[in-house]
Amino acid sequence: MSEHPIKNIEDLQSNTTNEKQVETKSPHELWGGRFADGPSAIMQQINASIGIDKALYREDIEGSKAHCRMLVATGILSGDDGALILKGLDQVEGEIARGEMIFDPMLEDIHMHVEHRLRQIIGETAGRLHTARSRNDQVATDFRLWVRRTLDRLDEDLVAFQKALVDRADEHADTLMPGFTHLQTAQPVTFGHHLMAYYEMIKRDRGRLVDCRRRVNECPLGAAALAGTSFPIDRNMTAKELGFDRPTANSLDAVSDRDFALEMMAALNIAAMHLTRFAEELVIWTSAGFGFVTLSDSFSTGSSIMPQKRNPDAAELVRAKLGRVNGSYQTLLMVMKGLPLAYSKDMQEDKEPVFEAVEAFTLSLAAMTGMIRDLTVNADKMAAAAGAAFSTATDLADWLVRVVNVPFRDAHHITGRVVKRAEELNLSLEDMPLAELTAVDERITAACLAVLSPLASATSRISYGGTSPERVREAVALAREQLG
Repeated sequence: MSEHPIKNIEDLQSNTTNEKQVETKSPHELWGGRFADGPSAIMQQINASIGIDKALYREDIEGSKAHCRMLVATGILSGDDGALILKGLDQVEGEIARGEMIFDPMLEDIHMHVEHRLRQIIGETAGRLHTARSRNDQVATDFRLWVRRTLDRLDEDLVAFQKALVDRADEHADTLMPGFTHLQTAQPVTFGHHLMAYYEMIKRDRGRLVDCRRRVNECPLGAAALAGTSFPIDRNMTAKELGFDRPTANSLDAVSDRDFALEMMAALNIAAMHLTRFAEELVIWTSAGFGFVTLSDSFSTGSSIMPQKRNPDAAELVRAKLGRVNGSYQTLLMVMKGLPLAYSKDMQEDKEPVFEAVEAFTLSLAAMTGMIRDLTVNADKMAAAAGAAFSTATDLADWLVRVVNVPFRDAHHITGRVVKRAEELNLSLEDMPLAELTAVDERITAACLAVLSPLASATSRISYGGTSPERVREAVALAREQLG
């Protein structure tokens, strides 16, 4: 946001009664001799982006240093001037890092702040730095550098979340819980298996971000305003200096592209959706009706009026923050929609939604990681619920197919009649008397009783990717290998 926020429109309008008096007198004058008058107060407010893009100062200076070294290497800039500029840029970076720079909306953006301060430090030689570049390719480079660093950091954060999931899955490879479809009890699973499902989701999320990073990693610097430059620059050198794989192939595309930011935010939307699904489950599981888990005090709040309450506020807020991530994505998509090539001032609005989306996602991910690490699992309640609602009915049907050689569709109908009788008797399947089972179908024998407990059901699911403790431990071992 602007360092000088608008308080009310009348204050600005009062400054526009004689716009000729509002002139930019500084020697860094952006537009040179083309404009006789300076911008109005309203124009200054709407045009300035320094409140947002000051976050890019490290990237901006990094790009300027690489550009300077390339200008020297190609003979466009003398070695003495290049050394002076690099030394000055070091000083500017230090001042900003220490919070010593005063940001002025009259200087519009981080590029002009750096150049203006550099000129104050080293004099007119600072003006040579902008040879063979434009703010258009400069900001595109800065933004790509920021997105690339963000992608790397997000991957580290996602790995931390995965490790928390894997640790708890290993701990609870044998812990029974009900598996659900339609939020109705379906079949017994293990809590470890449930947690590893989210590990797989996050693995896909990481894959999308890694794939995005490959497309981010092209360098726009040298595209200049839109058409390239007549100076004999070396774009490959600049790209290599900044750790890019290659320079962008088309100068028009280089300055007008924001696909890399949109793609990152699209991937974050999917990842945030995964977090909200888990957050919703935590909200459900912590309720009195379930009581499967208890969140730690660090991630719970109380009630101002009901002293017994322990509210899963952290999970609820994670559940809500997808709105910010998705809203930011839609904002940038609308900024870019319908823009002709190449650069338009609309694109100044590109960074704020990206910064907001990343901030919301990062906070949500940290909260989810903390909740998973700290939560208490109420294994007895989970196990009791795992056997409710005739959750082992499929095991009886499978037994009829496997042992009695009944076609599965027929076994399904037989089991349905058994469930109906169990409901009438108010008994679980594993507590049904053998006489009641054989009354439904005489082919049922005592041998089937061994498959009707929730533990037997979960343990029997040994197919690859299944919920048996054996398979869960295999999945955990593979995950630890993948995570390194």
